[in-house]
Amino acid sequence: MAGSYSYPQIKHSQSSSSLSQPSHNNTFTSRLLLLLSLLPLSLAAFAFVLQWRGEFVDSTIRVSPSNRFEFPSMDSSTAGATPAGCVDVLGQSRTVTFPYFRELRFDYESDGKPKISITSSTSAGLEQLLPWIYYHKVIGVTNFFLFVEGKAASPLVSKVLESIPKVKLIHRTKELEEEQAKSRIWNETWLSSFFYKPCNYELFVKQSLNMEMAIVMAQEAHMEWIIHLDTDELIYPAGTSEYSLKQLVTDVPEDVDTVVFPNYESSVERDDIQEPFSEVSMFKKNFDHLMKETYFGNYKEASHGNPNYFLTYGNGKSAARIQKHLRPNGAHRWHNYMKTPKEIKLDDAAVLHYTYSKFSDLTSRRDRCGCKPTKQDVKRCFMLEFDRAAFIIASTVSQEEMLNWYREHVVWTNKDLKMKLMRKGILIRIYAPMVIIQGLKEAGVFSSLISSVQSSLSKDTFLSSNEAINNSSNAVDAISGVSSRKIGKKQPRMTVRNVLQATDIDTDLSAMPPLPALVMDKVDSYI
Repeated sequence: MAGSYSYPQIKHSQSSSSLSQPSHNNTFTSRLLLLLSLLPLSLAAFAFVLQWRGEFVDSTIRVSPSNRFEFPSMDSSTAGATPAGCVDVLGQSRTVTFPYFRELRFDYESDGKPKISITSSTSAGLEQLLPWIYYHKVIGVTNFFLFVEGKAASPLVSKVLESIPKVKLIHRTKELEEEQAKSRIWNETWLSSFFYKPCNYELFVKQSLNMEMAIVMAQEAHMEWIIHLDTDELIYPAGTSEYSLKQLVTDVPEDVDTVVFPNYESSVERDDIQEPFSEVSMFKKNFDHLMKETYFGNYKEASHGNPNYFLTYGNGKSAARIQKHLRPNGAHRWHNYMKTPKEIKLDDAAVLHYTYSKFSDLTSRRDRCGCKPTKQDVKRCFMLEFDRAAFIIASTVSQEEMLNWYREHVVWTNKDLKMKLMRKGILIRIYAPMVIIQGLKEAGVFSSLISSVQSSLSKDTFLSSNEAINNSSNAVDAISGVSSRKIGKKQPRMTVRNVLQATDIDTDLSAMPPLPALVMDKVDSYI
């Protein structure tokens, strides 16, 4: 009997042990979870204390304590100073709005290679030209050859521009016209179809003549590259680690003669834009930087109720190596009298085209052309459909009706549509130009430059100049008839992902008009 009672006792002992083991495991697990929960909280609190005490600084937002307005490459002894008596055309903001480039050092006076030049024909004022010039200096442009008329050729504006190192102004004088009248271009067939026609055609020829002269100037200045750019366009050197145009062209293979920058077009979101370079951040990407299915599948919505995907041209701008027999091929391309250049198209970099970005662009463009506002007459004056429609609207309707038309065809207000096209990659936000130009403003680059010129003028000249600058800052952008919608001839496309068929070019073929973005007869088939 005694042996029979021993079994229950042993069984009871085993049961007690098995119950105590889970209890011990639960306690250990709870403590471990508590420790894991407290650890990240403790680290976060420690980091907060360090940052609050000023011992931890985010390098992307660090600002020089000695000079909160210092901008890359600027002398700290003068960057924050406010010039006495300065008429501040472009304003020196006292709020650090875009601090992200504070630790970078852009040496925009560098003579390092490769030496890159830009040529342009313009009548814009200082409010547009100074940001345009210094932005391109920041990204690596060395020399500028500017053919000036209108406001750009006025005494004060010219004096300010000429005070900038390596900026050469060429005024449209009688002597210049006589020299250009002897140009080889007049005897060539490739441009002859544009001769003796009004408005955009006339401007197209004028730009080609200016580009021809700029090639000679670039050679004399020992430049290695030349780019033709309008003053409503900015080079966007995407794809480089340092946001550098110098780095971009350095990486171009030595056997390549020209490189094409596909253009992105500004997509404004307000009708009261005054400074496009500082206020516009949304752009529509070029066909060459989109998948074929994406482009055609969203063509109608991306066209925004307009005749074409882009308001104006869609065939980009190009840069050329300085070499013998180089010639212009319209405003968008370069060519060579002795050979067909080897050309590649860039897969990341682009030209940002700020077209019709201000409501006043409608009237300023209208005022540069004396054509009749009829559907038939505008065809002989303008090369692109939207330019024709805009000219007729600006010439025939009231200010209120014109503003309504501008809002409907140019301004992007539909948030859902914008988000959809951004998700598709058609619309894109680009902030770099805004950041750089804002930094230049805050550093006092523009105001100090104008002030230094004013100080060299007599009292009487200063008073008249004061008025000129104020007028310049409020004036609309007038590019002396220098529209961005000129052309070049198609060149062989060398880029790997380009979907357009390459075309061999005969140097005797006529120069082509500005090309709109690619159109398909049956876009609906892709939707």
